Amino acid sequence: MLPLEVWPGYPRWKDALPELLQWQGHLWIFGETGTGVSTFGRYLADRRASPYLDDVERLPHAETQAWLQAHPTGVLMAHLSPEHPAVGAVVGHALPFRLLTLEEDPESAGPCARAIGDELGLESLPPVLFALPCPGNLRGLHNRLTRFKLLGQLPEFHAVAGEGTALPILTEDLASNLHALERLLLHRALRRSYGNRMEAAQR
Repeated sequence: MLPLEVWPGYPRWKDALPELLQWQGHLWIFGETGTGVSTFGRYLADRRASPYLDDVERLPHAETQAWLQAHPTGVLMAHLSPEHPAVGAVVGHALPFRLLTLEEDPESAGPCARAIGDELGLESLPPVLFALPCPGNLRGLHNRLTRFKLLGQLPEFHAVAGEGTALPILTEDLASNLHALERLLLHRALRRSYGNRMEAAQR
């Protein structure tokens, strides 16, 4: 786990940590994919000596409600906010806490990259490695540095109207053009997720 001091938004939420640790009810930790929801939730659960339940949005409501009743101080982790209709019916009075993305706190990208680099044994990091955008947030940043360590690969960035974004429209047939657009978007999603098909599908 990265030091909390380098996590995106830490200066904004560090003062809330004591309240999270002392809260006597349920905690609801959420954020975008790759922001460290599971890692941070387990950290809080360990510090509170509380059980935790991950990927809450994927569980049947009845199962979640039974878990909530059995564990009155449990920590729940999800990628949906507690106000989302898919989970709102089971959240109850959980205290919500949202983790920020790298894009929401761009100044954290450098410290996060250096901390990950230390974990991976990288002595020097080209600035492009922690340039934004970074698809996948902290997880994507870790994948980016791992690829650099193992393969020497640097991330590629494409301007909105730059290379690799032109649609190959050869006919006036709508179906053919939609197919070309879909193919372009699929390739772009795969490239931005570094070949991770599950993440590309979510995008």
